[in-house]
Amino acid sequence: MIVISRLRTLAHTYKMGLLGLIGTLWLGSGCQSSASDPAPAPTTPETAVPATVLTGSALLGEYTPAQLAARVQDIPLVGSLARYSVKVYRLTYTTRNTDGQAVTASGALLVPVATTALPVISYQHGTIRPDDENRAPSYYSQSSELWSAVSVLAATGYVVSAPDYIGYGASKALPHPYEHAASLASASADMLRAAREFCKKENISVNQKNFLLGYSEGGYATMALHKYLEEKYPTELPVAASAPGAGAYHKSAFAKYIMSSTQPLNFLSTYVWVLDTYNRVYKLGRPATYYYQEPYASRLQANPFSEVPAQASALFAPAFRQAVTTSSDAALTASLTDNDIYDWKPKAPVALFHGTQDDYVPYFNSQDAYTAMRAQGATQVTLRPIQGGNHFSSVATYTLQAFAFISQY
Repeated sequence: MIVISRLRTLAHTYKMGLLGLIGTLWLGSGCQSSASDPAPAPTTPETAVPATVLTGSALLGEYTPAQLAARVQDIPLVGSLARYSVKVYRLTYTTRNTDGQAVTASGALLVPVATTALPVISYQHGTIRPDDENRAPSYYSQSSELWSAVSVLAATGYVVSAPDYIGYGASKALPHPYEHAASLASASADMLRAAREFCKKENISVNQKNFLLGYSEGGYATMALHKYLEEKYPTELPVAASAPGAGAYHKSAFAKYIMSSTQPLNFLSTYVWVLDTYNRVYKLGRPATYYYQEPYASRLQANPFSEVPAQASALFAPAFRQAVTTSSDAALTASLTDNDIYDWKPKAPVALFHGTQDDYVPYFNSQDAYTAMRAQGATQVTLRPIQGGNHFSSVATYTLQAFAFISQY
């Protein structure tokens, strides 16, 4: 288990040093949606899920504390926290896609070789572009977020469940529902269920504590997962604490921020991905010209990941921008608000981490969540600003401080 005092010391001394340990993240923003027809019904996976979700497992490797410490050798004190060897497995399991249909998904499971009952972390990864799919957790590649810091965390005494999400790994033939709260939550929850099912089958001792971590899209997924678990699995999968980082929790406000912005925004290519996802998931059926001006409408129709300008006014169609800022399109507004996950009352402790100068996902997303949750009576919610941090420079500080936070419970 992580020793709190040592982590606090590390967080102070090395708060920016871990950036190289967790790999380069395609940290997305995720934001909004689309349309002008009657408002779509909120899309959530079917509630009827089987008691058994695990469908397969494969051992990818076993690594000693020395091997794991070598991955963080530029920061020796971090490597010294590794106590146990770690076995890494690839699990496949059944979950529901955005249309409610059962699909086979996958994820990685990191298991310390220990004799005591260990807590479980559900780790939700950040944005992964489709052309970089080998960074999904179940491949356990050196470019994965799991490879260094998260593996050392497991070696301190945590079983780590890391879903690929729909669209990667075993489900890579399907489009990833980028920043879609319901499917991110259910895919992560079903991976957590599969992980515990595997541990029971293999006589791996785990306790009832479930901690939730993730940054950027992973932070958004973590918030959605926390809400989903407390609503659907309060007894089977109780949340001990969660530490979401830099997620776009207030989707409807974020959409208006983008459309009214006059400054360059360097994350608009990921925003396009969100629009494409919501257009598909909510069956809005809008052509590219509804969202974008030419020549970008034609280019994005051919390739949703083609380059776009940094100015919202140059990229988006004026009528679309107006529809967002005035909430005049019922279907568009409904698809945005269906993915708002900032205003609810968590029972378990939540620490909201966010860089105050975040240039991808504005800080107000965490501020709004904190304000709304406290107003609902959630007394165990704290806001942890990372002063002066942008979306990328805040990652290391988040990693250290989130680990220290969950080690208190």
